[in-house]
Amino acid sequence: MGYYDDQDGQRRGKENRRSGGRFGYFLSGLIGVIVGALVVALLFPNIFGKTNSDSSAVDSNSVANTSTSTAKTTKTVSLKVTTDITKAVEKTEKAVVGVSNIQKQSIWSDDMFGQDSKSSSSSSQEAGSGSGIIYKKAGDKAYVVTNYHVIEGANALEVTLSNGKKLSAKLVGGDKYTDLAVLQIDGSNVTTVAQFGDSDALKLGESVIAIGNPLGEEFAGSVTEGIVSGLNRTVPVDIDEDGTEDWQEEVIQTDAAINPGNSGGALINISGQVVGINSMKISNESVEGIGFSIPINSAKPVIHQLETKGKITRPALGVGIVNVSDISAYQQKETLKLPANVTTGVVIGSVKNGSPASKAGLKEFDVIYKLDDQKIDNTVELRKFLYEHKQPGDKVKVLVYRNGQPKTFTLTLGTASGSN
Repeated sequence: MGYYDDQDGQRRGKENRRSGGRFGYFLSGLIGVIVGALVVALLFPNIFGKTNSDSSAVDSNSVANTSTSTAKTTKTVSLKVTTDITKAVEKTEKAVVGVSNIQKQSIWSDDMFGQDSKSSSSSSQEAGSGSGIIYKKAGDKAYVVTNYHVIEGANALEVTLSNGKKLSAKLVGGDKYTDLAVLQIDGSNVTTVAQFGDSDALKLGESVIAIGNPLGEEFAGSVTEGIVSGLNRTVPVDIDEDGTEDWQEEVIQTDAAINPGNSGGALINISGQVVGINSMKISNESVEGIGFSIPINSAKPVIHQLETKGKITRPALGVGIVNVSDISAYQQKETLKLPANVTTGVVIGSVKNGSPASKAGLKEFDVIYKLDDQKIDNTVELRKFLYEHKQPGDKVKVLVYRNGQPKTFTLTLGTASGSN
């Protein structure tokens, strides 16, 4: 019995130990589940009873905070930008105007009976346009400088101010060789006059700004910026359009964009001073950014003469001329009898009666190779020397080859009137 009891007690003890272990395992597991559930509940509240409304509230608050934050960071800020370039443009832009070339054009139409005969009438239309610079205001008048090719052939001229107001303009004077013209307008609406600078002080790489009306009034007052790309450049010009160069125009080269309609506009430095008058560009598919401007130091004396006298008075020899290089080698030798080493110079093709050349004894087929001490290789150099260094009434030494022999003549220059 005892053994049984003991055995039974041992059995019950074992059973109690086993049942106690199971309970402990169950209790530990339950606690683990509860703790895990709490952790999950804290991390993911929507899983454990959080309603959509609660979630929406949280989300809306979050969005509201984000929106508030975004509103603060994207607040519009107005900046007033001022640079040396904007200051320069502001100083001069109102002095740059549009210039319209108005010409009469015939209009042909069938007669009222539809016959073959035609009738015509004339109508004034804009034949071209460019830009100009108001450089002076005196009393109730103002003066504008532009390119000669802008106003050439005009029956009437019109100037458009920077505010859009149109004024009739009077041609005071123009000059083909320098490609400059001066116009006069009513000055009562003029508020800004351009200041001329010193083009001789320009440096390679210096910033410059072009102001003008490219392609007409639609783009009036356009501003382009670049640098001085070249100084003391010369560009050949065929003034009478006969296929032969008549002149070498001295220009400033720039990469500031210059387009049709910019002609006559201002090239200004960083101080807003006019240092050039925009005149041309190289138009070629293989070329980009090569524009030219007449140096203001070269333009100033011409502008003054045009304003005060209405024309440029130039000296002349009174001869017709042609380049030696345009004469065949046979004629150089047989007719002109030039030394074999002489291949350049200017041939006198005709001498005007009563001219300075005639009075001095110059003759047809004389070959000019020097004026004073300046070597002359062609007609362009001859004109350039006379027009830039001499005035009517000045004396000049003319060195020529006559029948192959050098001779020297001294004459008093006359006034140009079609011959050189």
